[in-house]
Amino acid sequence: MEPEPRKSSTRRLTIVAQDPSVTINNRILTTQVEVPAEFLARGPCGSRVHVIDYDSSTGTLYEPFAYPVNPEGALEDPFSRPNKRTVMTNPGFHAQNVYAIVMRTLGRFEYALGRRVSWGIPGHQLKVAPHAFADANAFYSREDECLAFGYFPGEKDMVFTCLSHDVIAHETCHALIDGLRHHFMTPSSPDQAAFHEGFSDIVALLSVFALRDVVHALLDRPTGAEAGLAQSPEGLIKRSSVTMEALKHSVLLGLAEQMGQELSAVRGRALRQSALLSPAGSYMKDPAYMEPHRRGEILVAAMLNAFIRVLSERLRGLGSVSENYLNRGRVAEEAADCAAYLLTMSIRALDYVPPVHLDFRDFLSALLTADHEIRPDDSRYQYRDSLRQSFDRFGITPGAASYAGVPTPDGLWNRFDDTGFNYDCVHFEDLGRDRDEMFRFVWEHRERLALAPDAYTEIVSLRRCHRIAPDDGFPLRETVAECRQRVQLTAAELQPLYGIEKPPDMPASLQLTLHGGTTLIFDEFGRVKFSISNSILNRERQADHLRYLWKYGYFDKGASLRQRFSRIHLRRSMDLAKDIEEEW
Repeated sequence: MEPEPRKSSTRRLTIVAQDPSVTINNRILTTQVEVPAEFLARGPCGSRVHVIDYDSSTGTLYEPFAYPVNPEGALEDPFSRPNKRTVMTNPGFHAQNVYAIVMRTLGRFEYALGRRVSWGIPGHQLKVAPHAFADANAFYSREDECLAFGYFPGEKDMVFTCLSHDVIAHETCHALIDGLRHHFMTPSSPDQAAFHEGFSDIVALLSVFALRDVVHALLDRPTGAEAGLAQSPEGLIKRSSVTMEALKHSVLLGLAEQMGQELSAVRGRALRQSALLSPAGSYMKDPAYMEPHRRGEILVAAMLNAFIRVLSERLRGLGSVSENYLNRGRVAEEAADCAAYLLTMSIRALDYVPPVHLDFRDFLSALLTADHEIRPDDSRYQYRDSLRQSFDRFGITPGAASYAGVPTPDGLWNRFDDTGFNYDCVHFEDLGRDRDEMFRFVWEHRERLALAPDAYTEIVSLRRCHRIAPDDGFPLRETVAECRQRVQLTAAELQPLYGIEKPPDMPASLQLTLHGGTTLIFDEFGRVKFSISNSILNRERQADHLRYLWKYGYFDKGASLRQRFSRIHLRRSMDLAKDIEEEW
């Protein structure tokens, strides 16, 4: 196939808006999304995603899907008006659905971070298998460089996980986090174990809410106490129906009910449980919330409650079309815009978290700081204030306070004081693209950067970013460097060398590896703005990590093998997660 003529940088492809259980007038809700107008080989196969439709359960290799070409030489979407039969049975549509949603999620990350984003695999193209196996499961595999989606018989029809928007976005998010913060798959703490799952659920759910067609469907099909919404005049919605409590029932619980029970095992309990989770500060210390999926629900609940809080404030300022009524289309537009902005905030925060030993409180400070840098004035919609209040109600306070020793204004990371830093020998142009140059800079200032002087040190990533402010279009140029350290020692050496108390029953001869590091944010002039660190020298946090890993058997023989996402998600699909403590 010859490359098509480039008349636009994007093309629109049809996808299932949520999953086949979400319908309007008995029609599966579909929508069109924009993806890059790249050259697509059969599969479809592009520069970043290669759909390979092989079913390992039956040994079937489906014929790679090829796009038709119009008289002008441009690729056409053959599924612009799909019926139920096409959605449920056409392998070509399934291939397009996974390709488009994976590329849309990748595009969200690249827009938010202001640069190209790599997968957590050695190659450039992530393999995606829409019908990988006959099982109620879906997962990301670093070793196989793929996203694998299962299928299984439902009550009436075959259930395909490759048709669920949130499941596809969730698994794609795992591959992207793995590329951005490779060390987050390493056992460390309850929060880090839960972050991959919780954050992926946040991205998946906000991606769904950012589709106006989905929000329209939720408003058109209210549930429970909000059933009266359907009695509103056409195109209108009662103002009383957009309060925080009403939105929680119509939008959050509405989607949870519409998504159906057949896929609940695969997608987990995140949406329904998080929507129902009443704010309380006790969850973070509750033993029941130490399992990764359940703990991730706390993070999802805090974010979704902030979403509803901000949305209700935005809708309060809308003018009434008639007495006590709002324009339904404008309500859906505000909801989609609100979800899209919170999605961008969440992704951008990944650049502002420490490279190892992540806590939820670190993520909160990263959220607040990353948004403050691109949009200092938060007075219009008060996203940051709503996030801080919502997270606090679930027992999550900003991590900035724990680093500074005293609470910091608005929960932001402290600006780094680089007084006395020697920039004379720094090659500014090389600093942002040469890891050797960055290592030289870090080595010269390792004491001020709270790095352990005798630990193995490396610059594992160096990324230049060009972000655009949402209000005035002002460009923000930054360089993000990820520096990690590790040191090997015995448990007996913890106290004399680093002042770290070992768990009481840990053998003194046990061989350990301590991990630490810092994320450095440089401004466009090459000066350090932030040093966001979880240092080997942080005795309290290192002791906490060791106690956690010792308790859950990380040092047992054979436990160092990483638990694959396939095992984690399969355990969830078998509904065992709530009864099993985390193990590695």
